[in-house]
This record gives sequence, C-alpha cells and structure tokens, in this order.
Amino acid sequence: MDPASTTYKVHQCSKCRGDTEYYCESCPCDLCQKCKENHVKNLQTIDHYVVSHHEKFNNIPTQEICGRHPSNVYRTYCEHCQVPVCNSLFRRKSHRFPVYLFRQSKHKILSLQGAYKTKQQQHRGTIHTIRSEALFYRPVLLPRITDDIKTCRTEFSRYQSDMLTKAQRLKKLINYVVYDLLNKVFCDFDFKHRCLKQKMETNRHIVSLQRYVHMYEQSTFSALQFLSSIKTALPQIHLTLHTSQLSMTESLNKEDVMESLSAIQITERGNRRVGNQCLLKLTSGAEFHQSLTVTGVGRCYHISCVTSDRVWVSDHYIIMLTNTTGVSLHRVKDLCSDLYGLHTVNSESELIYIDRKYNINKLSKDMKTTTTFIERTDSTWEPRCVYWSPSTGDLLVGMCNGAIRTGKVTGKVTRYNQSGQLTQTIQNDNTGRGLYRYPRYITENNNGDVVVSDSWSAVVVTERGGRHRFSYTGPPSGSGLRPSGICTDALSHILVCDDTTETVQMIDEDGQFLSHLLIRPSGIFTPQSLSYDVNTHLLWVGSQYNNTVVIYRYITRQDALTDTADKLHTSQLSMTESLNKEDVMESLSAIQITERGNRRVGNQCLLKLTSGAELHQSLTLTGLGRCYHISCVTSDRVWVSDGDNLMLTDTTGVPLHRVEDSRSGLYRGSHTVNSESELIYIIDRKYNINKLSKDMKTTTTFIKRTDSTWEPLCVYWSPSTGDLLVGMYNDDTYTGKVTRYNQSGQLTQTIEHDNTGLGLYSGPDYITENNNGDVVVSDSWSAVVVTERGGRHRFSYTGHPSGSRLEPYGICTDPLSHILVCDGRTKTVQMLDKDGQFLSHLLTKSQEMGKPWSLSYDINTHRLWVGSEDNNKVCVYSYIDTQDALTDEETHPTDGEAKSSSTDGDAMFRFSDGEAMLSSTTAVEWR
Repeated sequence: MDPASTTYKVHQCSKCRGDTEYYCESCPCDLCQKCKENHVKNLQTIDHYVVSHHEKFNNIPTQEICGRHPSNVYRTYCEHCQVPVCNSLFRRKSHRFPVYLFRQSKHKILSLQGAYKTKQQQHRGTIHTIRSEALFYRPVLLPRITDDIKTCRTEFSRYQSDMLTKAQRLKKLINYVVYDLLNKVFCDFDFKHRCLKQKMETNRHIVSLQRYVHMYEQSTFSALQFLSSIKTALPQIHLTLHTSQLSMTESLNKEDVMESLSAIQITERGNRRVGNQCLLKLTSGAEFHQSLTVTGVGRCYHISCVTSDRVWVSDHYIIMLTNTTGVSLHRVKDLCSDLYGLHTVNSESELIYIDRKYNINKLSKDMKTTTTFIERTDSTWEPRCVYWSPSTGDLLVGMCNGAIRTGKVTGKVTRYNQSGQLTQTIQNDNTGRGLYRYPRYITENNNGDVVVSDSWSAVVVTERGGRHRFSYTGPPSGSGLRPSGICTDALSHILVCDDTTETVQMIDEDGQFLSHLLIRPSGIFTPQSLSYDVNTHLLWVGSQYNNTVVIYRYITRQDALTDTADKLHTSQLSMTESLNKEDVMESLSAIQITERGNRRVGNQCLLKLTSGAELHQSLTLTGLGRCYHISCVTSDRVWVSDGDNLMLTDTTGVPLHRVEDSRSGLYRGSHTVNSESELIYIIDRKYNINKLSKDMKTTTTFIKRTDSTWEPLCVYWSPSTGDLLVGMYNDDTYTGKVTRYNQSGQLTQTIEHDNTGLGLYSGPDYITENNNGDVVVSDSWSAVVVTERGGRHRFSYTGHPSGSRLEPYGICTDPLSHILVCDGRTKTVQMLDKDGQFLSHLLTKSQEMGKPWSLSYDINTHRLWVGSEDNNKVCVYSYIDTQDALTDEETHPTDGEAKSSSTDGDAMFRFSDGEAMLSSTTAVEWR
C-alpha cells in the first residue's frame, strides 16, 4: 500500500476542531482539553462519562517489563501489598508470602488487567467529582482565599498592635510584682528566718499551756487567785501567712487577658465550602431535559432519586426502580395502597418505605434483604409519608390520626434517629393548636426546616426544633392551594405541585410566592410528584393521570464561573452548520405571498368591538335539558345537543328535526356543519362519524372507526380548507390527539406532540379553527391548546391571571381572530387574542342564561350563540359591530388605483350604510 495515496482520518474536537485528547462516551463526541473541562462542568453534561482516548480503546499495555527482573514482565498484582508481581518474584522469594498468610488469604493475587479495571472503577467517582465539582469551585475558592489572606494581614496587624500594647501593660504589672517581692518582702528577712522565729514562739506558747494545765490540776490556789494568774500565764500568739504580704500595685484580672486573646477566632480545620448562591442561579424558565414513560405503574404519585439516572417511582400499588429509559429494574409490592409520599432513599441508597401493615421497612442496596426499621406500635396513628434527612441522617415521618373519609383527622410529624428511636414529635403550634390535618408528602429544607404538604390546605413549615414558621396557602391570585408533591432545591426554594391550578409553584424559604415554575406541562398535564437531584440540579416531575415523568432544568451555574470557550466554539462554526431548517422557515414565513385573486378588506378595517356584549335574543329549547353544544346552520337555524339528544331548532326553540343515532352521554363538541349545510356528527357506540344530508333524508358514514384504542370526542369542519378536524382520546394512556381528514375522508394529518415529543392533549372536548389556520382545542378540564395548521404548538392558555385554574368547555373564534371559551370555574366567557393574551370576561353568569357552556359564532350576522349548562336556554349576543366611518381613501379609490385594481383582476368594493360588501364571493386569500 502506498502511504502517499492512503487517506488518513484525523480525530478533531467535535466543538472547536482542535486536537482531540478525550472522548465522551455519553454523547458521544471527541473533545480537546479545554472543551473537556467545559463539558464536565456544564450541568447539561455533568453526568457524562469522559475518558482519555487510550481508555476509549482500552489501550492498556499487554506487557510491562518488571523493574527488578528485566527479563520478565508483570503478570499479576498483589492486592495486599498493592504492587505488581512477576513470576520471578515467586521463584526468588523477593516477594515472600508466609504460609499462614496464604491460609488466611491475606495476600490475594489478581490478574493485572482485572486489578486495573477494579481500581479504575473505584476511582471513577472521585475523578468525576474532581472534574465536575472541584475544578468548578476553584475559580470561586481561589479569589476568596486571596481575599482572606489580605483580610487576615490587615486584621492581624490591628490585633497584633493591640496585643503588643496589652503585653507591655502585662509586663509592667509583672515587673511591679517582682519589685514588691524583692524590695518590700525579701529586703529585710527571708521566709526561712521568719518561720524559725515563729516556730520558737510556738514552742514557748506550748510550754506556757503545759504550765497552765499543771497549775490548774495541782495548785491549791483559790479560784480567784487562779483566774488572776492566767492573765499572764497564757501569752497571746499571732500566726501570719507570709504570702499575704505579696500584692500587685495595679490590678490584672482574667478578663483583661481573655479580652486580649478573644479577638483572635480560631476555627476547626476543615474543607472550605462555597455557598450555592455563589455557584447557582435561576434560569428564565423551566427547560425541558428529558421525558420517560415508566413501565409498570399507572400513575406517578411519588418519586425518590437514587442516583442521577435511577429513581424509585410509585403509584398506589407498586414501587418501581427505573432508569432514564423507563425500564423496570426492580419492584416492591408490599406497600399500603392509599399513601402518596410513602418512600425515600437514604445515603446508603437503601429504599425506606411504608408497608401494608404500616411498618416502615428498609430494602438493602442490593435489593436482596428487607428489614423492619420502625415497627408500628400505636394503632391510633398511621404513618402517611417519610423522608430521610441528608443533613442529620434522621427519618421524618408524617402521621395522621382519625377517619380520613369523615374529615375528622389530625396529623403530626415524628423524627427518628438512625437507630430507629423516636427523638421528636411536632404536632402543635405555640398556641397549642394542631399544625397538620393530613400530611401527604414531607421533606426538609437546607436550613433544617421541616416542610409538609398538608392535604387540601397548605404547605406547613416548622423549624428543626418544631417551632411553626409559616403556612403557605397559595399565590396572591387567590386561587387557593391543594398541595401534593413537594421538594426543595439547592437554593432553598420550596417547590409544590398544586392540584387546583395544575401548576408547580415556587416559593422562597420564608414562604413568599415567587413564580409558577410549570403550568400544565405537556405530557404531564397535572403535576403530582417532585424530586430534585442535587448532583445534576434536575427536577423530576411525575404525572397524576399517567405514567409519564418529565425532567426539567431551571437552575444553572453562574455565568462568571463558566468558561467562555463554548461561546467561542459556536462562533467558529460555519454558516452551513449553524443555519438549520427552522431558521430558514422562520425567515421566510415573514414574507407572506398571497395567491392572485380578488382583493379583500381585512376584518380589522371593517369590524370593531362594542363596549360590551348586548343580549339580542333568548330562546328556550323544547325537548332538551341542557345545551352542551351548538352548531350554526343559517342565521336562524342551529343544531343543539344535550347529553342524550341532538336537535335542529330555529329562533323560536321549536324542534325541526332530531337525530336518533347521535352519541348519547357525550357532553362535548360532537357535531359540526359543513359548507353544504350537512350535519357531521359522532354516532353512538361505534364511534363512527356520520354525515346527514341537507334535506335530512340520507345518512352516510363519512369516517369509519378502525382503531379501537382511539375514540373521537369532538369534530369541526374547516371553512377555509374544507377539512374535518377530529379530537380523539385514548382511554388506555389518558392522552388525546387531533386528526385531520380531507373532503374524501382520508387521514392527512395527526397532531399529538409538541416539539419535545410530549403529549399536547389530555382529552379534546371541543375543537375549532381560527382565521390564521390555528387549530384551537378546549382540552379536558385544563387548558386551551393552540397549534399552527402544520401542528407546531403555539401556546396553551390556562386561565387569567397566569397560573389560575381553567375549566374550558365550549369554544369558538370570531372574524377578529379572537378566541372565546366558556370557563366553568369562573362561570364566564373569556376572550383571548389569537396569541393567547387575555382580553376580557365577555360574559358572566346571568339569569337568562345561567352558567355558559357552549358557543357558536354566526359569521353572517356577527351573533354569538351561547348555550347554558344549567337549563335549556340559548342566548344570542352581539359584541361586534361595523366601523363607524371609513376614510375617503378607502371609499373612493383614485383612478390609478381603480385601473390597477381592474388590471389585476381584483374586485371593486361597494359600500352601503357603513357596510362593505364584495362584488365577488369566490375570493380566496392564502396566508
């Protein structure tokens, strides 16, 4: 082979085209030294496994020469001595292994390859921590250490000056003491002479006493003589303490010395730590990272992270260990079936959970041994949720007492140490009132606060000692709170799932509302469970109604700490690499090319909103109990349905025709009318979509149901395209989709997921289309979901203000591209613009109509038909009128303009009584 003609492939860094030195097995990609450092620091890739290229190819030398015996190679490795061993070491006894050590297996001999792999695995975690954490903290620690050194120099100089001054004072006082000793005590006599003198005086005194005794016992003196004699018989003696003469001329006490020394604070030696506030920051919003479907569970009521890629997920029947692919790794079935936050994981990666007997069990890390950690001894109290504290190693248990179904229930929190002994009970506030009703989830904040998601009422937070700090009952919007899953993050925020608004709310450590972190997230719809991974700073969110878990990132590292190499690398990419299809389409979409045809006047020029909705007419429908859906046929004829009947009526409310095979029990938008005034509706049981002719004599099957897993719930005929939009629901997965059929009944499009692959719909109840082609869906009890005609998700409206709960029912659009939706929670008809911004409450509950439920807009008369959920009344309103005056330029085009218009084949306009009419009705505008 000719080397000159051989093509060689040189590995380059995948990010900057530099020389590659490392390889990421997780991406995979090649990395240079600088890009490797950024790769392992970035939170997006912090859990990736990066190796050098020789590790990638397992480039371990097969033969290494022995340092002592050059003629031999290392074959084995002594685990006890931690040295490589060649065969000569055994023969020449330079590495001796006594027989008794062999018998005790002290020297274990391993293969060199096996020992290397073992050591590599042992140090893999340490190397990863150094790469991703220690190297990242270095830019923060080094400047702080430098600042501390400067501070220490300045402070120590001041302290040193003070101490020198006090030292001089101390020295002066000591000199005074020495002077007293030498000049006032030791100058005339010494202690020895004084003690001898006192000894002689004492002996004389003893002799006097003896003489006195003798006189008392043997003398014949009278009593008076005896008493007189003893005045001189007992001489007085005064013994003194010689050290009492030692004194200080100036006081020097303990406080003076301590004051001098206390200014120097000596702390215990340990690792310098960096606060998370210096390392981390909030992003502008929650960013999608990954989603997974957990096989084996129906819902995701609770999540406990084990590692960055393994979590325990539970519903009411099973606890499942899964990885980031959703594959089942282990199952635990012995658990209580009505609990929520029933498991946690300790520092040893052991699962702690509540079993069916309300004992608290511990499953070993290898998942082979289950032991009872805390046995239930009090039958009046039931454990409902558990949390292992990383800071103390304690186990926090939320408990309740009483009948939950009757509502007469109270709760408490108990703390157990690592031996399973009860050490604390938190039950009442400082006034003696109970703090908890029914603890469903429990966690702990970084400051030691115990945080409890208390059933249907509040998030209750107490200090570690048990003092009540606050209870969070909802955001300032006043929507209330029904808390479920709860967790805290590295910045001490408290995150809680709210069933009322279907949001994940963020509050600070003092209970102040910060934001709605997630609002009806796609794929989840109703967040139920939360778990925060402190290693990757990712948030795991589980769904209440399906087995979907979505991982988000809302915390990232500070900009100042990350290297700017990533930005430099991206700037070096060529234009062909950075310019993608979406960018091109976005640029081109700004240029709107219309097909040549009749000139049309925009509705914004012809129409305007009035000051409010004005009642035009109300009618009572004979034969119906409620008005769940309305489809306009003409200005004086509409199809109206309740849960059992579908009826054609006029403005008098008299039934003109009934459809007998309509879908009974369906409270949704189950019918629509096409341009031929034909009724298209969903029939009973078989879920086929039928078409009723204009003369109401012929019924044909327009779309036959072929997939038994999907049920059509609502239909809408598109005036702009002639397509039929169908909202469908899957009862097995609790998800929905929108399908589009052409005029021949052929499936042409399916809209089901957003750009991240997550489901858009939980259950389409009503469906319509806006003037710009947007598909607008009233999604089951949660949101108005709007997608472009092509299927790209534009927005989801969840109520006003943002984060408020929406119960959407009937929906329609008007000529000004407003979206109108009935809200069951506020009992209003809300008006949005085409971009999802709330404009007003167009209608509220009235005596004529009751609670608005269904909507239909008549484009001919600009009347809004509103059906009631409370009764069989339909009210017709007017809220759009024609413009008061048109400018002269609009009403009287110049000759040049008229000529140009005529030349282009455009239609002329004729205005009469403030209304504009087209001379041609066949004009079509392409947007």
